[in-house]
Amino acid sequence: MGRGFYISKTVAVTCLVATAGVLATIIGLTVLYAQERSKNAELLPTTAGPSTTSAASTTPSGPKEPWDYYRLPETLSPVLYNITLWPRLTPNADDLYIFIGNSRVVFRCVIETDLILIHANQLNLTKFDGFYAKLNSLYGEAAPTLKKTWLEVPTQYLVVQLNDPLQPGRFYELYTEFVGELSDDFGGFYRMEYFENNVKKIVASTQMQPTDARKAFPCFDEPAMKAIFHVTLIHPQGTVALSNAINYDPVNITMNGESFIQTSFEPTEIMSTYLLAFIVCDFAYIGTNPDAAIRIWARRKAIEEGQGNYALEKTGLILAFFENYYNTSYPLKKSDQIALPVFGAGGMENWGLIIYGETALLYNPGVSSNGEKEWVATVISHELAHMWFGNLVTMRWWNDLWLNEGFATYVSYLGADYAEPDWNMKDLIVLNEIVSVMSVDATAYSHPISSKEEEILRPDQIIELFDSITYSKGAAVLRMLSDFITETVFSKGLHTYLEEFEYNTTGNKDLWKHLQMAVDKAGIALPHSVEVIMNRWILQMGFPVVTINTQTGEITQEHFLLDPESVVDTPSQFKKIMVMMPIVIKLIIIANIFFHLATNAELVLGGSDWLVANVNMTGFYRVNYDETNWERLIAKLISNHQEIPVINRAQIIDDAFNLAKAKIVETTLALRMTTFLNKEVEYMPWETAKRNLNYFFLMFDRSELYGPMQAYIKKQVTPLFHYFQNLTVNWTKMPAKHTDQYNQINAISMACSSGVESCRELTSGWFKEWMNNPAVNNINANLKSTVYCNAIAAGGKAEWDFAWEMHRNTTIASEAEKLMLALSCTKEPWLLNRYLQYCLDPEKIRKQDVSYTFIYIARNPIGQPLAWDFIRANWDYIINEYGRGSISLASIINGLTERFSTEYEYKQLDQFKEEVQAKLGSADVTFDPMLERTKANINWVALNKKPLSDWLISQTSGI
Repeated sequence: MGRGFYISKTVAVTCLVATAGVLATIIGLTVLYAQERSKNAELLPTTAGPSTTSAASTTPSGPKEPWDYYRLPETLSPVLYNITLWPRLTPNADDLYIFIGNSRVVFRCVIETDLILIHANQLNLTKFDGFYAKLNSLYGEAAPTLKKTWLEVPTQYLVVQLNDPLQPGRFYELYTEFVGELSDDFGGFYRMEYFENNVKKIVASTQMQPTDARKAFPCFDEPAMKAIFHVTLIHPQGTVALSNAINYDPVNITMNGESFIQTSFEPTEIMSTYLLAFIVCDFAYIGTNPDAAIRIWARRKAIEEGQGNYALEKTGLILAFFENYYNTSYPLKKSDQIALPVFGAGGMENWGLIIYGETALLYNPGVSSNGEKEWVATVISHELAHMWFGNLVTMRWWNDLWLNEGFATYVSYLGADYAEPDWNMKDLIVLNEIVSVMSVDATAYSHPISSKEEEILRPDQIIELFDSITYSKGAAVLRMLSDFITETVFSKGLHTYLEEFEYNTTGNKDLWKHLQMAVDKAGIALPHSVEVIMNRWILQMGFPVVTINTQTGEITQEHFLLDPESVVDTPSQFKKIMVMMPIVIKLIIIANIFFHLATNAELVLGGSDWLVANVNMTGFYRVNYDETNWERLIAKLISNHQEIPVINRAQIIDDAFNLAKAKIVETTLALRMTTFLNKEVEYMPWETAKRNLNYFFLMFDRSELYGPMQAYIKKQVTPLFHYFQNLTVNWTKMPAKHTDQYNQINAISMACSSGVESCRELTSGWFKEWMNNPAVNNINANLKSTVYCNAIAAGGKAEWDFAWEMHRNTTIASEAEKLMLALSCTKEPWLLNRYLQYCLDPEKIRKQDVSYTFIYIARNPIGQPLAWDFIRANWDYIINEYGRGSISLASIINGLTERFSTEYEYKQLDQFKEEVQAKLGSADVTFDPMLERTKANINWVALNKKPLSDWLISQTSGI
């Protein structure tokens, strides 16, 4: 470990292993494991041939030993773990928090070997007669004796060499004792600190995914190495211990003269190591009656305030939906969900014990916004979807992570839609996932959804896969597939897939096989097999732009890139780089009539007819048209925009802006697509326009174009502002419709930022009322973020100091986040500089919030140069004090350089790249995409500044 600490021999704790039961389980699972491990044989090294070439090589050339490979050999297969852990929630004499533990792992020998490789990382192992482990045979005979043991740090193994080989088909038990640091790095078995009533509280929690179970105990830490887990936790009086399974009755014990509680748990279902979880805390719960099979855990005060009620109400509904959708019963006896005050992600799908950040599980009707309520519903739905897809059936290796995450992302919208049928969640996936990931996938630095297994080996390579391509693009292509084979057929294919592979692992070919079976059974005719069609979406990066010429009926396609001059280095295995046209053009609208396309001749239009392809944006591609059809679409949007479906109104805007950025159409054409917005009141078109226009503001909010841009936005948004003023009876009530509540926020935010005077008076007045009576905040929860930001932007020190004080005192996580963002909205440079200084004080800004705070400040055009200078001046201090695990260096630099659009800024970034990489290497921050973006911004500004200026002036000259 980086910091040493005294290692004493661990306290022996009795571990209950019922031998007869274990052997029965082992025998029952032997065939399953042997079959599963044999599938990986071609990629995994064996002790018989360590010098053969392997995908897992770690050096350019030379002989390899088995422990030099990042992948485990196929020689052993785990069956059962018996783990006892004792987290110490107070620091030891060296001021370190530690945990003490022991583990027994029962495994089966598959191929004769004299070597045991098992993952162990940052654990101080106790030696027995000079060895780090003990080995026993479960057959009563003597096990092979140990020859040598050591820790192979680069590949994170405990290596155990034997004097004689293990025998195939035999079962053995490896015993280890260890001490680990209960650090605050959010990986493995870690501690989480928070303050309640000015008292520091400690929670011991876990985050095993993807490769940190090995930091908690020695284990075969790969997804396919499924096993059963027996867990025992020793914890302080006044705390509760939770794990994946139901606990037995806790017992009081005495350890070193102190009184503790020992809690043991029923054996888990067979599962992967990354799904194991255990927590020690003093939380309370609210549960279903009579058996509390569903429990929502959180800080006692949060539970007492009813913040877990919404999650409890919706969890049962969503579980019932998925049981019906998968046609498979929930596999476990209980579902615990726990909200931690500090958590590194939205949620983690540990089987039976799902861990969330507070904002993803808790909802306070008086404080939380409609958007936060939606976030809770979708995250719960996402994690519950994993209970089947990911947990019951797991991807064989991390290269197919999208099978877990892309699928859970897609069906999370279905589950949330069932729980909240008035929200139109099936439509909102377009904005929340599809549109946003298209901008990522349209760059030369994207990657395929599914990688080759041999390309993903090291932990850092695995972590890189947890990105929007895996989650959002994975969801998008599954939504597309579900649409063209129908949701019913899709669901039936999932049922047989889950039925065949339950408690096992799979690859994408297995899913395609079962969906094909369902397609065949339903009699659906496809131009090619499901696998052939879908491989072109998952095995190559990017997506097409489909061009339809309504004068000739011709349809063409090409790889869509936002920067047409960028070079794609990622090779494609397909000669036709894009997709099959019959799937792309499935459904079109011609003059408000829906058509299933039969021939290209039907695309030839006459008169005033117009055409829209990719109805409801079910396909993952962009659409371009001939100039005549674009003009007819503009005319239709202006004359009667409601004839075009609302999703397609958003799609037309988004396609036009992105095609313009790619130099396929004129930028002024994209802007003309927004001229109808002064008559539009729906959320999706407005939100899409706002996101795309944000790029224009990033490029020009420091230039003379800012005035004309602001005037144009004011002209377009003023009718929307008045629409919501009337709808809400002069702002005295909230709109009933879910998306109207979102669009009301857009109306106020854009009206205030563009200078609508009555808007500024409105938001500042609401904020002043709160300042005059801090105990009573009458600002509607939905509007708080935009009201706080605009009031602080229009105010000065008094407003900022008040918001800071409220931020410090609130116990509601979502309220703290709103205020943290709003504090970055001030236009006073000295206040922004003070806020930047606060980022270096963990007592003021929590470590996990530092990245967000820097980025928020950089979004402010006044704050951006201040943040850029501050980061460069304090870079060494930030790295040394916060470490690379506490903050996201790449996200900080990405956020700080979004506005870069001059040669001077490009040179600054390039120089900073050289300085950083000289100290850290290239693994921490990849600067090339940011440099590429800056160069693209420079070119875009040079090309578009003059025509944009002319167009904006022509649109606003009469104002």
